[in-house]
Amino acid sequence: MKVLVTGANGFIGKNLLMHLGERGGFDLVPYTREHSEQDLPGLLDGVDWVIHLAGINRPEDPSEFVSGNQGLTEALCDAVENSGRHIPVIYTSSTQAERDNEYGNSKRAAEDALLELNRKTGNPVHIYRLPNVFGKWARPNYNSAVATFCHKIARDMPIQINDPSAVINLVYVDDVIASFLSLLEGQGERGAFVEVEPTYQITVGGLADQLNRFKSTRDNLITERVGEGLVRALYSTYVSYLPPDRFTYKVPQHGDERGVFVEMLKTPDAGQFSFFTAHPGVTRGGHYHHSKTEKFLVIKGEACFRFRHMLTGEFYELFTAGETPEIVETVPGWTHDITNVGTEELVCMLWANEIFDRENPDTFACPVGTEA
Repeated sequence: MKVLVTGANGFIGKNLLMHLGERGGFDLVPYTREHSEQDLPGLLDGVDWVIHLAGINRPEDPSEFVSGNQGLTEALCDAVENSGRHIPVIYTSSTQAERDNEYGNSKRAAEDALLELNRKTGNPVHIYRLPNVFGKWARPNYNSAVATFCHKIARDMPIQINDPSAVINLVYVDDVIASFLSLLEGQGERGAFVEVEPTYQITVGGLADQLNRFKSTRDNLITERVGEGLVRALYSTYVSYLPPDRFTYKVPQHGDERGVFVEMLKTPDAGQFSFFTAHPGVTRGGHYHHSKTEKFLVIKGEACFRFRHMLTGEFYELFTAGETPEIVETVPGWTHDITNVGTEELVCMLWANEIFDRENPDTFACPVGTEA
């Protein structure tokens, strides 16, 4: 499928071309600032779809709104009509088209040109009145407040908030592109106006707070709930603005004669992750819990896990090694320990179902002992 993409070097364009390139089967024809309207008829040769992303939203002269939005779209419509073929057009308009301002008027005029093309020739057009689009590769201080805030917060720079209660309507760039792809593949909503789902709402103050909590994770190790919805998309966006010299960060390491213990990540309601080491012959643990439970995974070395029931005295032991990944559960009411029975350092990953609370550790010392 041959696809002409105007604004190919813009924020949405870069993401779109990456997705289309990954899928294969697309012959991409980019239209950039290096081209002119006169190039459009030639670029349309053999094209199956047009995705019209190009436009002006922050001009030096307001007259550029008309030429960059309305004028370019009218030239594209003329080129499509003169081709004598039906070439479906996807157009990224703006919710500002519903408002009476210079930018909104130019986007609405561009919509009208496409709708007139459809009326005169039957050429399919699909118009997206997008709110603020956010995601990786958006330009700070240009595309959106999300890009600006992410860029600055990731670099310890101050941000400016005029009205913390102001509401921003957002769509995630990957969701926008997914909607485009569904149209190209014949699965999406077919109509003059198409909406991207989901659409999110957040206040400017709420956005800043959320991004600052992402930043704080490196200090308190407590992750936000980043697995779904707006928080997932914002987190992926925030991380994409980290400069390379901030790709890493240190976490505390606690060491003694037995080895080291390092906490990696804590969650609000699903426990924490850590790892520890033990020198040959060293035993760690020797305690029990009333409610806390853990999962151990030896990733290097050889270990013996021993358990004793606190009421019945029942004893149990097992052996595991890094060569054969195997999860070992600790069970409430059983005291337990782990001994390095190999000749090299033992490295063991550990998940606990709750964050360690020094005021209420639910950890009581009690040597396992040996089997009677």
